[in-house]
Amino acid sequence: MRTIAELPHPDFKITIFSMNQKFIIKFEQGMLEQVYKIPEADITDGVNGIFQMVDEEFTASITKRFDEMRQSFIGAYKRHEY
Repeated sequence: MRTIAELPHPDFKITIFSMNQKFIIKFEQGMLEQVYKIPEADITDGVNGIFQMVDEEFTASITKRFDEMRQSFIGAYKRHEY
């Protein structure tokens, strides 16, 4: 897996990789991460197409999903505290 780019964002880390003819977009926030894989052939402008795809609407949904993931994890942890 080869790192292609990192995009600045105030709420999470965004890294774009290339592997097996796919772009992999990884969003990281603390201990949580979300990963999206897209065939390189589906993106007409290469990595610049990925930059355009990671727009404000998409990152807002990523933020919401991180909040949901965190709440799910906290709930599961509290039900089974060790």
